[in-house]
Amino acid sequence: MLPVSRLLKPLAVAASLLLSVIPAARAGAADPAPDRMQWFRDAKLGIFIHWGIYSHGVGSESWAFHNGDTTYEAYMSQAGTFTASAYHPEEWARLFSEAGARYAVLTSKHHDGFALWDTKLSKLNAKDGSPAGRDLIGPYCEALRKEGLKVGLYFSNLDWSHPDYASVLPPVADRSDPQFKNRFGYPQGPENPEAWTRFLAFHRGQLRELESRFKPDLIWFDGDWERTEGQWQFKELRQQLLEWNPDGIVNGRIGKYGDYLTPEQYIPLVPPPSVWELCATVNDSWGYQIKDHNFKSVRQVVRMLAECAGMGGNLLLDVGPRSDGSIPDEDVQVLRGLGRWTHKHAEALYGTVAGLPGGYFYGATTLSKSRDTLYLFCFDRPNGQVAVKGIRNPVLRVSVVGGPELPSRKIGGAEWMRMPGVLWIDVPESALDSEATVIKVELKGPLDLATEPERKG
Repeated sequence: MLPVSRLLKPLAVAASLLLSVIPAARAGAADPAPDRMQWFRDAKLGIFIHWGIYSHGVGSESWAFHNGDTTYEAYMSQAGTFTASAYHPEEWARLFSEAGARYAVLTSKHHDGFALWDTKLSKLNAKDGSPAGRDLIGPYCEALRKEGLKVGLYFSNLDWSHPDYASVLPPVADRSDPQFKNRFGYPQGPENPEAWTRFLAFHRGQLRELESRFKPDLIWFDGDWERTEGQWQFKELRQQLLEWNPDGIVNGRIGKYGDYLTPEQYIPLVPPPSVWELCATVNDSWGYQIKDHNFKSVRQVVRMLAECAGMGGNLLLDVGPRSDGSIPDEDVQVLRGLGRWTHKHAEALYGTVAGLPGGYFYGATTLSKSRDTLYLFCFDRPNGQVAVKGIRNPVLRVSVVGGPELPSRKIGGAEWMRMPGVLWIDVPESALDSEATVIKVELKGPLDLATEPERKG
């Protein structure tokens, strides 16, 4: 493997050359594919894969050197362990499909600047800078598509290894602020706007490689916080991406120009205002960590997924392969356990929309697109019955998804105020699912939901 100093030398030259070969985006480019988000809204479950030289498992991805936990040189030396010798993307794709995922997102380049494809713009990549010795993105894309999964690629905007990255400060910056003393993110001497221009050309050049070679369905951006939207030129970037790939979508970490929101590691308490996706780890780490055994149970992951779907969102569940490309057994067990549940309850999950507002049912709910079928997710044992408030429609049938029909009846109500009774559903122990039971309520017509009547007098 080449030393880091030699790997970085071609960067500045390559970036300067790009200034003359990358066309500027046309101002005001219209979105040519208004329905390109539909597959994403319907997908509900994706798999996130953090894989890189940090997958040696002894320190965090990129942040280890940025935060001073180790030296930059020691961190980058982990590239010598990045063999990909057990990397079988076909097995990855089958496992993700078995889990019930409809798409996956792989880290093509994290904040450390190490690329998993054989980029022509830097020697800091899997082919030229590690024992893997080859492009790793192409086989991943091909394997996913063979399984019918949409292809996502994570791409870090910032690059703490690039010699031109730490060249300018945000327009309003106080150098006494401790954050500006980090040499990987900010200039420690005079600013160099020309270097920043070269970096942007390099940044666009790598994205153009990804788009032209692999044609991802989704670009998952990260690492936008050290510069302003204007410095990143995100508006122009979004226009350029649409020209390269009119059907491609991007997450919301390019200012206000993304297609959806990406809360991280926490389930929102109220539904976000637009299309969204929760990204969360299967244990406590994004990349593989030898000492991290705090894995979530299948039941906990099922609950996260159902709560996201109930608010109209997706879950992007992260796993961390080892440096050789093998996925740890703990990750595999969670994904397979999740798959048993997702395949059994597919109709209540995929292609549904957000369900009832809070207070109508004590659990997550989804609705069919026709809005005439309501799905109730019971995370805890119902002790014989569950109750749903506010349904004005006649109820045609109640059943367990993948199970028997259930007795139900409405009790109470104030017809003179158009306030319906409470729908009580009998749920016997024999009908319960070990992870979460899903009840299907078929209605006459689209859901007609009561709200609090206006008080008079």
